[in-house]
Amino acid sequence: MSHQRVGKCIIINKNFDEKTGMVVRNGTDRDAGELFKCFKSLGFDVCIYKDQTCQKMECLLREASEKNHSSCFVCILLSHGEEGIIYGTDGAMPIKSITSLFRGEMCKSLVGKPKLFFIQACQGSEFNDGIQTDSGPPNDTLETDANPRHKIPVKADFLFAYSTSDVAALPGYYSWRNPGRGSWFVQALCYVLNEFVKQLEIMQILTCVN
Repeated sequence: MSHQRVGKCIIINKNFDEKTGMVVRNGTDRDAGELFKCFKSLGFDVCIYKDQTCQKMECLLREASEKNHSSCFVCILLSHGEEGIIYGTDGAMPIKSITSLFRGEMCKSLVGKPKLFFIQACQGSEFNDGIQTDSGPPNDTLETDANPRHKIPVKADFLFAYSTSDVAALPGYYSWRNPGRGSWFVQALCYVLNEFVKQLEIMQILTCVN
């Protein structure tokens, strides 16, 4: 994380027109603006995409997964949701279909690098084959007749931070947002990052956010 340009940050922000039947997300533009300033100041190349359909959301993240990433990738989803689900402007899609685009076997340039997902939305065991890397700790190397090989899980180096309670243990919780000031989670996240990013590591930061 000491690169001058830390990495790419994509913010997908949905406000929802009344004709979609979804409640308008008042305050979400405030969230997106605060997140843009926060991650820009941390050295990220930040892009905001507004009011995306499910297909457009998947396409732009698939395109991002195919880029050559030097250090880190951040994806922030601001939308309505249910357990394991995020809403596009035209319907719902599994969060897993987005995050899986950045697994080790799908996005080789991010193997061994941080992939951070922040999800501001209500949220109501697979076999892991691993992914090959070029190197690894000496005590964790498998010797072969060819070059030494090292495997890490295909889901390694992912971090998921939800605006709700632990969705694995306590599914189905609401996420709270103030129409004027934005969501509680995003307000806290931006505040703690701005104040402590030089002193604390990410898990300590998220503990402060909680």
